[in-house]
Amino acid sequence: MGRRLLACFGKGSGSSGGAKETQAHEKNATADVSAEEMRRGGAVLVELFSSQGCKTSPEAEILVSRLGRGDFELGVPLIVLAYHVDYWDYMGWKDPYGSSQWTVRQKAYVEALNLDTMFTPQLVFQGRVQCQGNDQDGMLSAIANAPKFPAPSFQATFERLTSGSESLQVSLTGSLRSKVDNQGANIMVALYESGLVTNCPAGENKGRVLSNDYVVRKLEKLCTVKDISPKKHVSGTVTFPLWEGFNSGKCGVAVFVQNNSHHIFGSQNFQLPDNI
Repeated sequence: MGRRLLACFGKGSGSSGGAKETQAHEKNATADVSAEEMRRGGAVLVELFSSQGCKTSPEAEILVSRLGRGDFELGVPLIVLAYHVDYWDYMGWKDPYGSSQWTVRQKAYVEALNLDTMFTPQLVFQGRVQCQGNDQDGMLSAIANAPKFPAPSFQATFERLTSGSESLQVSLTGSLRSKVDNQGANIMVALYESGLVTNCPAGENKGRVLSNDYVVRKLEKLCTVKDISPKKHVSGTVTFPLWEGFNSGKCGVAVFVQNNSHHIFGSQNFQLPDNI
C-alpha cells in the first residue's frame, strides 16, 4: 500500500467502522486463567495501531492505557495490545518499537474491513470493527457492542532460557472453549511490555516524553487448529527472543484465537511472574 494512502489522524478525523535439551532453564512459573475472566465469559481484544512518529498517536496511547487499567469501569474484561507500525519512521524519528510486521498486520485488517487507507492511530475490536484511535466515544461503543466469547482455559508455563541468546519459552495447554470449524483458526501468542518511556528528540513529536503501555514486542503462532470442539485439548510451545533490559514485571502474554477472516474468537491474558 503506497505512501499516499497513509494518514495520521487527530481527534475527530477518520471513520468508525519447543526448546532443545541443551538449553538451560533458569527460572519457570505456571499461571492459569483468572476466575474473573472465566466468570464473565471472556475478554474483548482491543488492538491499537500507533507510532511515535505520528503526532496524534500519543493521545490514543494514553486512552488505551486508561482502558487497560480499568479507568472506564465497563464491566467487561479487556485485553489491550499496541502495535507500533514503521511507516512513519521516515518523518524524522524512528520508533524504537516499530516493526514492519505490525504494518503488515494492520494492512490485513484494512483489507478485511474494506477500508480505503491505512492510518494511525487506529483501534480494532475483536478483529471485526474499527475506529479512529482518539475517538473515545467510538471506542466505548465498539467495546459495548463487540461479540463476547469464552476465554480459553489455558494453563501457561514460563521458562527463561539462558543458553546462547536469552529467550522466554511459553508452554500452553488447555481447551479453546469455542468451536473451530473446518476453515480453521490460528492460536496466536503475543509478548507485550508496559511502562515504556521515550524522550523523543526529533520528528512530529519532537521534545515530548512519550509513554507507552501494552506494546507488543513479539508475536508468534502457537499452532493452527481445524474442525475441533470447544473441549478439545490443545497444547504447544512458543519461544520469544528477549531484548536488552527485559523486565518480566513489566510484561504480559496474551493468547488469542483468530480465523482466516481475522475475527477473534476468544482471548486470554497472563501477567508474567516477577521472578522470571
